[in-house]
Amino acid sequence: MRVLVTGAAGSIGRVLTTGLADRGHEIVAVDLLPAPEGYDGTWHTADCTDVDAVLDVFAAAGQVDAVVHLAGIPHESSLPDALTSHVVSTGVLLDAMRAHDVSRFVYASSNHAVGRTPRVGLLDDGVPPRPDTFYGVGKVAAEALMRLFVDRYGIDAVACRIGSFTERPETTRALSTWLSHDDCVRMVDAALTAPAPGFAILYGISANTRAWWDLAPGRALGYHPQDDAEEFAGQVEPSEHDSADAAYVGGPYAGPRFERPALDR
Repeated sequence: MRVLVTGAAGSIGRVLTTGLADRGHEIVAVDLLPAPEGYDGTWHTADCTDVDAVLDVFAAAGQVDAVVHLAGIPHESSLPDALTSHVVSTGVLLDAMRAHDVSRFVYASSNHAVGRTPRVGLLDDGVPPRPDTFYGVGKVAAEALMRLFVDRYGIDAVACRIGSFTERPETTRALSTWLSHDDCVRMVDAALTAPAPGFAILYGISANTRAWWDLAPGRALGYHPQDDAEEFAGQVEPSEHDSADAAYVGGPYAGPRFERPALDR
């Protein structure tokens, strides 16, 4: 597939541009930043909230088969910034997809879309949205916008609620929420190639022994993770914050440290 990947210079983007290419996909990379030194693929520097800039990228790229949307502020911000970064950018890309007859959208959502959910049993894709931050609110709203486009226009859209994307788990919570680099590539490849998913949600974690999210929705789309955070359990030091971080699936993001006014005056 010819895949347009936004946020290609980010931590996930750098892994996916290489990993998806290794699986035979042709990558059209997009980011606010210029291409890193040595990158020899197709790269466009553009802001995904800029309608004209995005349309120019699609026009220059030629026909693409799918969009993988990773671009966005990767941490908590103000409510207006979160909505612009996550929701407006998603709307701009979905409109451009319709204009250029692209029907597959894969979105880097987040576990923080359900982060205020108490940690009791495995969470599946039917759990109601329960964001823990404005970042989580942005992800929930972007998912809702995707759903609208699926229902209105018949596209296929997969929201990947990513857990903790690091080279290895670094906290006790991450032993449950970790997504390995290799499993991230497997996850997005499955989301790109699953036959007619309509609107679907999967949880972006590895096959962790201590998982808090049900992997069944992902497996139904062909995502079969191979890694397990438990391999690193002996290297993770316990912390005084572990109990609090395990109260809600969003961990510390569900705590008072992230409470702030919706709008500063």
